[in-house]
Amino acid sequence: MRLLGIDPGVAITGYSIVEEKKSDFHLIASGCIRTKSDLPPEQRLEAIYDRVSELILEYKPQVLAIEKIFFSKNVRTAFQVGEARGVVILAASKTGLALFEYTPLQVKQAVAGYGKAEKGQVQRMVQMLLRLAEMPAVDDEADAMAVALCHLQTRRYQDAVKGGRS
Repeated sequence: MRLLGIDPGVAITGYSIVEEKKSDFHLIASGCIRTKSDLPPEQRLEAIYDRVSELILEYKPQVLAIEKIFFSKNVRTAFQVGEARGVVILAASKTGLALFEYTPLQVKQAVAGYGKAEKGQVQRMVQMLLRLAEMPAVDDEADAMAVALCHLQTRRYQDAVKGGRS
């Protein structure tokens, strides 16, 4: 299975393409979609939509996993993240990708085994699971990897539960 993991944001949207072969996880590609702050909001969102659409066409994932909005004290930021999520979800829908959404708590639980894990703990687990020499310098990229791994780990768990019922 190949999937696209997304950590949405208007200024920076992190992405990762992760593939599961047999029981191993492989990072195929990752990076950040950056938009210029001097652009109007609609152009920033269009740039995110266009790049996500390109990634889907280039890497042909079967699934898109995206982080749900974490409501903070800054309502404006939450709305902007929601808009970025919206265009990513639209790109997935337009290309027929299955979409899965995970809260930050679910991501931490699936990747680090503890829903209140510190960012450093999650990043160390991402590094270990993907056998990375070092973590990316940008947190958004690492977070996108964690979202992708969350989906794969959650799917493994669900498959194990289904197998146990048979």
